[in-house]
Amino acid sequence: MSSTELPSVTVASALPKVAPVRVAEGERLGPVVLPGGTLSIRSRPSAREGLPPALYVHGLGGSSQNWSSLMERLDGVVDGEAVDLPGFGDSPPPDDGDYSVTGHARAVIRYLDAAGRGPVHLFGNSLGGAVATRVSAVRPDLVRTLTLVSPALPELRVQRTAVPTGLLGVPGVAALFTRMTREWTAEQRVRGVMALCYGDPARVTPEAFGHAVEELERRLRLPYFWDAMTRSARGLVNAYTLGGQHGLWRQAERVLAPTLLIYGGRDQLVGYRMAQKAARSFRDSRLLSLPDAGHVAMMEYPETVAAAFRELLADLGESRVSIDGGPGGLDAAGPGMGS
Repeated sequence: MSSTELPSVTVASALPKVAPVRVAEGERLGPVVLPGGTLSIRSRPSAREGLPPALYVHGLGGSSQNWSSLMERLDGVVDGEAVDLPGFGDSPPPDDGDYSVTGHARAVIRYLDAAGRGPVHLFGNSLGGAVATRVSAVRPDLVRTLTLVSPALPELRVQRTAVPTGLLGVPGVAALFTRMTREWTAEQRVRGVMALCYGDPARVTPEAFGHAVEELERRLRLPYFWDAMTRSARGLVNAYTLGGQHGLWRQAERVLAPTLLIYGGRDQLVGYRMAQKAARSFRDSRLLSLPDAGHVAMMEYPETVAAAFRELLADLGESRVSIDGGPGGLDAAGPGMGS
């Protein structure tokens, strides 16, 4: 090797050694190398042959772990996988540094094309809801049904409590926030996030809180943690400003897949008032209203969300299941559920 040549290294090998990502009992986690980057995929062994495939997409600052409770409850209903978006969870940053909604959607599409699992039952929360909406609009062949939990779709009047998250996308704000919160412990940070995302933070068990602290401590050691957060926040804000055919609400109107919409009455990040607009925009939609839920209903009320999804399948004639009761109710917003 000449003095001007440098040894080639992969992104993964160049990253610092940090604690491994937690994998719950019954789960497995592994990388999938794709054009443009590597994605980490969390899955559970299929309960039986022939189950329809499902893919879960997390929100800003989240990871595939956000879906573990729901995945477990839908074991035997779907063959589920949850993706860590580029730069989140155990996935390294994208090769091109594109953290836009389109960039994340492209990563999901590349995975589904490579895995040959489509069409899937596609789930999305928050940022993942915007990503799933875009995937469903541009590649309807990949989506069997769409389930959106507090999807981050444009709002004309953003809630005051959501403003700080949006400001992360402003250049320099993340660095300022990092300096201002240098003395905060991981426990303090996690409590703040849970107070923002949960309708009732008291529902979080001590064990779950401990796991969240461990995961945040791991992420804070990653050199790209804040870059992934800020660029994804900026990408989401930019998506809110797009008009025409690329606007997220216009794309919602193009979604053909039967859609289950889930909104929490105590959501501090996505306005509860947007539920009716979403129900009107997605042409074949059902609305699940959870007055006591916050931004992550699939973590707060996984049994209720699972029951609503099973009811969606039963309504479509894809599954013969009994529907369990739970907090909240199903409001019909299109053909299918309710009256």
